Amino acid sequence: MYIGIDVGTSTVKAAAFDARGHELEVAARPVRLGMRDGMVEQDMDEVYGAVVAVLEEVSGEAVELAGLTGQGDGVWLLDRDGRPVRPAVSWMDGRAAGLVDRWLADGTFETVFRRTGSAMFPGCPGPLLAWLDSHDPTSLDAATAAVYCKDMVFQRLTGAARATTDVSDASMPFLDPRTRAYDNRVVELLGLTHRRGLLAPVSDPVATGAARGEGLPAGTPLANGPYDLAACALGAGVTEPGDGLLIVGTCLAALVATTGLDLTGEPAGLYISTDRPGHWLRAMPAMVGTAALDWVLSTTRIAHDEVDTLLADTPPGANGVRVLPYFAPSGERAPFVDPRLRAELTGVCLESTPADLVRATCEGIGYAARHCLEAAGLTGSLAVCGGGTRSPAWMRLLADVLGRPLRVVEGEVGARGAVLAAAQRYGVALDAAAWTRATAVVEPDPGRAAYYAKGYEDHLRRLDAALAR
Repeated sequence: MYIGIDVGTSTVKAAAFDARGHELEVAARPVRLGMRDGMVEQDMDEVYGAVVAVLEEVSGEAVELAGLTGQGDGVWLLDRDGRPVRPAVSWMDGRAAGLVDRWLADGTFETVFRRTGSAMFPGCPGPLLAWLDSHDPTSLDAATAAVYCKDMVFQRLTGAARATTDVSDASMPFLDPRTRAYDNRVVELLGLTHRRGLLAPVSDPVATGAARGEGLPAGTPLANGPYDLAACALGAGVTEPGDGLLIVGTCLAALVATTGLDLTGEPAGLYISTDRPGHWLRAMPAMVGTAALDWVLSTTRIAHDEVDTLLADTPPGANGVRVLPYFAPSGERAPFVDPRLRAELTGVCLESTPADLVRATCEGIGYAARHCLEAAGLTGSLAVCGGGTRSPAWMRLLADVLGRPLRVVEGEVGARGAVLAAAQRYGVALDAAAWTRATAVVEPDPGRAAYYAKGYEDHLRRLDAALAR
């Protein structure tokens, strides 16, 4: 038995697989997000407790190895014993928006991108650490490490003496993707030289350790990372240059595998370093994916299982209703950065129906995905995974909006990638092709694809107008 652990933003999951990659069992636990005035935080003990609980559900006596992945960015402050000194600050947090605005204006933002390939956004560690240094220095004084979600979990599962991270999580915003080491000039530019010691050592290759017996059987080989975006790419079989992955989850993330590093282009997204030096993922992780649809459904009191029917009840174009799907309180981070951008709903009248609102939201998310994939440099095949794949109607709509076939990979893709990464680290031979096999291929309808190509141009015009305000 092989176990993948995926510590998501709102749900913690553990999946058990056999040697061929067949999913044997999945356990899940929700975890809370505390939201207030643009601040988004999580209780680390609650998150870790959820990890132990799901592992106890799926772990048997014979676990060959386990891989760990989880949400990226944010700031998770630990003391010398690996315990939290304050609630974790989520990647969704917007408190540092003013800092990002200032760095956009004075050129710091672009300079950091030119050095690291990372376009900062309010919820990434650089702005958050700088904000905490000004507004909550006591917490930073009490901490010995500023890590990421999975790193906290790994340290507690293994009892490791110190916290470490891996090159994928460290990619934003301090890591030089060429040297795979922290760029101290970037630390200086963000005013954090006196906090440099908080940056966890980068374990390259990915850290491994033996479980100490909480959740997993004692002695189980465990690997830390990569974080969820890179793990999903592995789990979907996206490793060849030009091939891409679209994750339709809480976050809408577009990833394209590449062996080319171009730090001269538009400062947006990031380059995620992978286990293989010289191989990166050009990532455009938009802030909001299924969360936008969830908001519309909860606001209109529509159940999730009604989505497919509603999508069939209204034509392409949603009878004139349009949605710019930028719902995050911290604005947008890809394929551009604007901390102040907010969602817009237009074309609504008394004749508009719930079906119109749902389709318009799904179309808007599709246009945002197309924008991200184009910016990431997609030239090859496209895989898609995430919670959105559970809706066949939405996948058909998405194929039409994107104008290309979708290789749908269902199940716990991030957990699969975490196992595959762990197997590589431990020298365990697994059939990656079998583990990443697509469950379906969705072809676009030529007529609808042509319609949506024009709709995409209109989306970009409306977005430009919103950004200019």
